[in-house]
Amino acid sequence: MLRSLSHKPSPSSLFNFTSLRSRILNTHTHAFSSAVSPPSKAIIYESHGQPDAVTKLVDIPATEVKENDLCVKMLAAPINPSDINRIQGVYPVRPEPPAVGGYEGVGEVHSVGSAVTCFSPGDWVIPSPPSFGTWQTYIVKDQNVWHKVNKGVPMEYAATITVNPLTALLMLEDCVTLNSGDAIVQNGATSMVGQCVIQLAKSRGIHNINIIRDRPGVGEVKERLKDLGADEVFTESELEVKNVKSLLGGIPEPALGFNCVGGNSASLVLKFLRRGGTMVTYGGMSKKPVTVSTSSFIFKELSLRGFWLQNWLSTDKAEEGRRMIDRLLGLVQDGKLKYKMELTPFNDFNTALDKALGKLGSQPKQVIKF
Repeated sequence: MLRSLSHKPSPSSLFNFTSLRSRILNTHTHAFSSAVSPPSKAIIYESHGQPDAVTKLVDIPATEVKENDLCVKMLAAPINPSDINRIQGVYPVRPEPPAVGGYEGVGEVHSVGSAVTCFSPGDWVIPSPPSFGTWQTYIVKDQNVWHKVNKGVPMEYAATITVNPLTALLMLEDCVTLNSGDAIVQNGATSMVGQCVIQLAKSRGIHNINIIRDRPGVGEVKERLKDLGADEVFTESELEVKNVKSLLGGIPEPALGFNCVGGNSASLVLKFLRRGGTMVTYGGMSKKPVTVSTSSFIFKELSLRGFWLQNWLSTDKAEEGRRMIDRLLGLVQDGKLKYKMELTPFNDFNTALDKALGKLGSQPKQVIKF
């Protein structure tokens, strides 16, 4: 469980925190430095394990602001599944503990180093590409890590724009050439990526077929997705028919499918695809493998591939990614991109974490407000 805000780190713990700042934030504490950050509070984990067992709230002393650094006061940061996986130690790329949690977010520039000219106190910035350690009240990092965003964007959207909406946009634009009138199919349609796919596809005149799990209140869920621009929404049980394509009506067979679930749900995506279609897997929430029939490969000539945002961003595409983020934030400002979130105060991190872990049933994306 997290320690209270009044918790004072022991001398032995301070040694670990100093190591943490040096290794994760690449900074050093200097008591008499002329430019230092305010003291910070952070959610850290000193070992890998279940997040509700290994995370705790700690105090981090003031940190030197070097000449090329920004000191950023964090405003908001989400709890993503990948954040949880990093703490568990099962994500392919992760910092070694002790580490501050969180991978994306938005903050306000508090102060700048003496050589910084492109940022000013009061600017809103996001780490781009995303970087470790956003679950803390103040962050000190080199200016090259940060990307300035429009302060007119709702804070929670700026905090969450990089990981999920950018994934949706890239999968739609980089995997298969799609034209207006084409169709896509996806599972996990209620996820943040799924909601973004629906709206981005609709804006391009691309039909979208959506698969969701059976659940209480499914009628309300379907209506909510259709309000976003979904053409069709089916539960997995509704697709237990011999020919799923008979359900399409006037919608063409999809050229592209997105899978973030695996197992039977992935097989349903494959059933919808037209000959020569492609399924892109970007997640595996069911923790079950993707199984493909031999006939799908031979007679339908289907293609399977994966997508991982971290890999895309590591291939010298940071600037392109920033331009796409600005596009997405423009859509948010124009009211053309929205998704469900819940802002939770930093002091209630325990509750937000329990919701993100699914302990309290299906919940919106949890965004910590500092």
